[in-house]
Amino acid sequence: MKWSVMQLQKHQRNGMELDETVRLDEVMDRNSEIRAISPVHVTGHCDIGSKKMTCHLRLEGVLILPCAKTWEDVELPFNIRSDEIFEWGEYADESEDENVHAVEGDVIDLQPVLEELILLEIPLQVFREGADDVVIEGGADWSYKTEDQLREEAENEKPKTDPRLAGLAKFFDQSEE
Repeated sequence: MKWSVMQLQKHQRNGMELDETVRLDEVMDRNSEIRAISPVHVTGHCDIGSKKMTCHLRLEGVLILPCAKTWEDVELPFNIRSDEIFEWGEYADESEDENVHAVEGDVIDLQPVLEELILLEIPLQVFREGADDVVIEGGADWSYKTEDQLREEAENEKPKTDPRLAGLAKFFDQSEE
């Protein structure tokens, strides 16, 4: 979704409607947690002025992320609404608003903005349905224990004697005789 500033000038009067499905596979390169992303349906309306374009966007799609507990695939549907402003010309770099994007050159590229909106929607952890019911046993060289299991083991465990001090323990046993 790229447009030149000259192309946009013909839409100054009525604005420009958006209804397009785009592939944003590059978002997987920016976040290694994303296993897959469906084609993203982008709809909205852009109002175009002489030095700026305001887009009212809606993005719909599905991300595939790993479950934080079982590492299985979890589908995370997203429906994002955002207003983004693109400015060009002499005052383009002066805005401190995060939704205002300065246009470098004569081409407006919407893809990096769409990718950023999707990345901001990803939660820190996702869990699949029934993940709490899954009992993880462990593998060949690893095991899984809850905090309660570790605490219980620590309470039941006898203090072990350091093998380097075993001779000293025998010394005290001899003195009692």
